[in-house]
Amino acid sequence: PLGPAFAAAGAPEHLATTWFAGILRDGFAATAAGGSTAFADIARDSLSRLLAEDGVPSVAAAVESIMGTLTTLEVHPDVVPGIEALHPAAELVTLSNGATTVADTLLTGAGIRQRFSRLLSVEDAPAWKPARAAYEYAAARCGTALERMLLVAVHPWDVHGARAAGMRTAWLNRSGTRYPAYFARPDLEAPDLPSLDLASVLG
Repeated sequence: PLGPAFAAAGAPEHLATTWFAGILRDGFAATAAGGSTAFADIARDSLSRLLAEDGVPSVAAAVESIMGTLTTLEVHPDVVPGIEALHPAAELVTLSNGATTVADTLLTGAGIRQRFSRLLSVEDAPAWKPARAAYEYAAARCGTALERMLLVAVHPWDVHGARAAGMRTAWLNRSGTRYPAYFARPDLEAPDLPSLDLASVLG
């Protein structure tokens, strides 16, 4: 939905991809430099500048509209059946570079919030993922050793960071693309959540 939201604001749809990649880049840069900035702060500021550079009229109104879309996204179709299948097998926790309120709204809207024991955000951790400190924060909050945790993610950079921290990992390859050769490979790969075979890593 972000592409159409950009189009409705008078900007090219492809700017949505540029914007999101830029949020991650700048968040990673802040982390690498030893700081931490809230996802929403980077998102809003970078969006305002991007739209202004593209000559979008009424930038302030466009920013509010697009940010509103970002915070009201829906889960992928495979998520609800996947979470229902995973819930009996493991304690489920989120760890996001965004705010926990966004995750809460997303999961509540999908009717699966009660399946998660905790919603964690790096806003409460020393650094953004994929810094080791972010995964260590999650392990500490859960009272679980890193090696007993499994990160499930769609982003290879997240999988790589979790592997480097000592977690087991699973990559959801929804698009059928090739995993980056320069990142540590995941323990599991699946096209969607219902296809994830936890028994092979949980025993």
